[in-house]
Amino acid sequence: MPEPAPRTVAVVGTGAAGTTAALTLRKEGFEGRIVLIGDEPHEPYRRPPLSKDLLRGDVPPERARLKPSSAWAEQGVELLTGTAVTGLDASALHFADGSRLPCDRLLLATGARPRTLPRAAGLDRVHTLRTLDDLPALRGDLASGGPLLVVGAGLVGLEVAATARQAGCEVTVLEAADRPLGRVLPPVLGRAVADLHRANGVRVHTGVGLRSLARHGDTLVATGHDGTEWTAAAVLVAVGTVPETALAERAGLAVADGIVVDRYGATGAPHVYAAGDVARRPDPVLGGLHRVEQWNHAQEHGAAVAANMLGGRRPFDAVPWGWTDQYGVVLQFCGHPAVGDDITVDGDPGGFDFTAVVRRGGRPVGGVAAGRPAGFRALRGLVADHSVTGRGLPAAAPA
Repeated sequence: MPEPAPRTVAVVGTGAAGTTAALTLRKEGFEGRIVLIGDEPHEPYRRPPLSKDLLRGDVPPERARLKPSSAWAEQGVELLTGTAVTGLDASALHFADGSRLPCDRLLLATGARPRTLPRAAGLDRVHTLRTLDDLPALRGDLASGGPLLVVGAGLVGLEVAATARQAGCEVTVLEAADRPLGRVLPPVLGRAVADLHRANGVRVHTGVGLRSLARHGDTLVATGHDGTEWTAAAVLVAVGTVPETALAERAGLAVADGIVVDRYGATGAPHVYAAGDVARRPDPVLGGLHRVEQWNHAQEHGAAVAANMLGGRRPFDAVPWGWTDQYGVVLQFCGHPAVGDDITVDGDPGGFDFTAVVRRGGRPVGGVAAGRPAGFRALRGLVADHSVTGRGLPAAAPA
């Protein structure tokens, strides 16, 4: 006998996955109560512009909103901002003020928070960038002209470095790995990105481990393990993220670098799902469980899981993909290009006019393109066609 339809669905998290899920529930024909809950005080907004348009001040924060303020009520979505969820049980969410929200289905889309450097705790003018509230102080430091020191050459770190350099700041980037974007790109393309930054006047240092970060008067001083020092007026720490799993852990859900879910977004607890950056799910390219941090991927995952919360059985087998924009160069990537053992490049990586297929064991596992949008669409199809979906992927999350 089929389960009765839910009456109330709660979504915790107002990022890409959570907001897309809430809107998809209505699109799928759900007529019950939808409550969308976020701990930030802001209405749902797009995060990708944080390191680019919003940091430059080209657009006001209101332009980054996902929907006009009136849209949530028009869609019948109860939006609770600035609201902290402190616990959950089999039938309800619990809030910091002692109130509770009974619900029949629950989606955890709690996202991730920036990693920090313990040695940077309490230092003034040391920043991370994840939310709108992080912008004013960082923008103010860039307006003063820098110099800016960026610790970490991932997507956020390099996008901020490009934005700061274009604003006229002196910029230095320190990366612990041997190349920028080591978790995203194969070596030859990571080196091309490093050269792009150097050509624009950014000092890029790789293989750097920091021993300390301290303030000396008005100057911040970073010291490497070899004793080399770098000075700056402000520092951005961009060394990755940590999934926000505290709520799931308190509820006894399976957690391993994210909330463990199956191909349908379900956790091991009845009627509890997870989606987006926080979800560790079966990966269609590599097999096994992996966590993906890409805005568009979170949207797609949130939509698929929302349909499954209403009784659908739609496995989420989309190949991860994303992009970065630095100095007007748009670099697109799909699958897992950083884990391959062979690369075939068509075009000029240094001129950022190319497509590249990355293989592991002879099978395409990733693709990268610049200046060739049609070529990138073909790369996504190629990687999807060679995915491991349906061949040994787990059908359910482990207990």
